[in-house]
Amino acid sequence: MSFQNSQALTDRLAASSKARSETLARFRARPPADDPAVLARHSARRAIIDARETRAAAREAERLVEVARAAAAAEAARLAEAERVEAERLAAEERAIARQAELKAQRDARYLARKAKAQRRG
Repeated sequence: MSFQNSQALTDRLAASSKARSETLARFRARPPADDPAVLARHSARRAIIDARETRAAAREAERLVEVARAAAAAEAARLAEAERVEAERLAAEERAIARQAELKAQRDARYLARKAKAQRRG
């Protein structure tokens, strides 16, 4: 079965030409760029764009402030941790010194006890 095209070449060319002329007519019917309605529409669009950019800049500034706040909090936490570690080190050092002093006192007491015992014998 063969497909019969109901449109002849001239019909298709005419439809194409008509579409082209309608597009051109729509283009020519547009108001000029200096028309007050066009200028008002452009200024309204510009205001919307400016407001959008302002909001975006505000969001970015807020994000940067939050990043700085988080960095400051992290730095404060790091410093607090360093201070805690240093305090633990100093406490351990003081405990070690106290333990050494206690051991020395025990040694001295044993020495004095031996010396006293030796003097009683001798």
